[in-house]
Amino acid sequence: MRAIMTTARTNLIGLTREELTEALAAIGEKPFRAKQLWHWLYHQGAKSFDDMTTLSKSMREKLPEHFYVGRPEVVQHLTSVDGTQKWLFRLEDGNEIEAVLIPEEDRGALCISSQVGCSLNCAFCNTGTQRIVRNLTAAELVGQVMAARDSQGEWPSGLDGRKIVNIVLMGMGEPLMNFDNVKKALKIIKDGEGIAISRRRITLSTSGVVPMMARAGEEIDVDLAISLHAVRDELRDVLVPINKKYPLDSLLKACAAYPGARNSRRITMEYVMLKDVNDSEADAHLLAKLMRQYDIPAKFNLIPFNPWPGTSYETSSNNAVHRFSKILNDLGFSAPIRHPRGRDIMAACGQLKSASENQKLKDLAAKREAALDSAPAPSI
Repeated sequence: MRAIMTTARTNLIGLTREELTEALAAIGEKPFRAKQLWHWLYHQGAKSFDDMTTLSKSMREKLPEHFYVGRPEVVQHLTSVDGTQKWLFRLEDGNEIEAVLIPEEDRGALCISSQVGCSLNCAFCNTGTQRIVRNLTAAELVGQVMAARDSQGEWPSGLDGRKIVNIVLMGMGEPLMNFDNVKKALKIIKDGEGIAISRRRITLSTSGVVPMMARAGEEIDVDLAISLHAVRDELRDVLVPINKKYPLDSLLKACAAYPGARNSRRITMEYVMLKDVNDSEADAHLLAKLMRQYDIPAKFNLIPFNPWPGTSYETSSNNAVHRFSKILNDLGFSAPIRHPRGRDIMAACGQLKSASENQKLKDLAAKREAALDSAPAPSI
């Protein structure tokens, strides 16, 4: 196993059990100390070594010389009128990401990001207009969950009445383009002696990185969601440009072969409803036909389009959305309509984009407008 350098202080968040054991061995500590630290970090949510009262005083003084317990910095924490919460997190290098908590009556789902920005450029998605900067580390992925739990007072793990019960990787970025860090982070999140969120309560959403889908099922083993949004290649090429590389046939074959997919563990097909683009009755019938043709155990999540500044798309009418849902239901598929959440704080599906990035665009637009105003009038 590769030795972990301790010349500079190491963030303990994001280390697996094996890496934590190795890091402590490098400073002369025995393996049982790793188990103690794991409990304090991931079960109790301790932010400081001083809080780890089962460790000796000498060890609590020694640890900060080599390690620290890092979290993303909370720059902004907004709450919608419907109870949805959104965090703007600043990372150690100054980059920013967002995460969203969508509450239900007795539980909630935390939507986390996997990259700074996004490289997919999906036409209807505000997040996709933000340039890709880099992948998130395992520490930054796990840190979003821990910082959200801090905010909700949900330590230790397993606390009764907690809101953060489900995790969805549907925030900024494409999780399967950051496979190794996502795999490592979810291993930590799923650990029963730590954060302890069951694999059955974790959903990974991909736009269709086909070569990584089988590995995701075998090595990560969480529920799968597909950002589908179209039933014809010519339209999906526009809406979800990765379709040009991995068209519908290859994507749907990968779905049919996804390890663990079965009727009791169906793949969620996410379908954003765009007025006069993909919301016809013919589209609904073809969608059902494709699932049967490829023998995919599927369910649908119909998402009314959430507008954002600058988009040319419009939300399908209520009649069109309900008609689409009824067709799928009548054909034997579950097709609930997602009720938009957090629109007033730009926290709804497809709206995530860091506040700093939005501000940069506003500042740029203002500069352009000022330049036009100050430009000399053209000569006649």
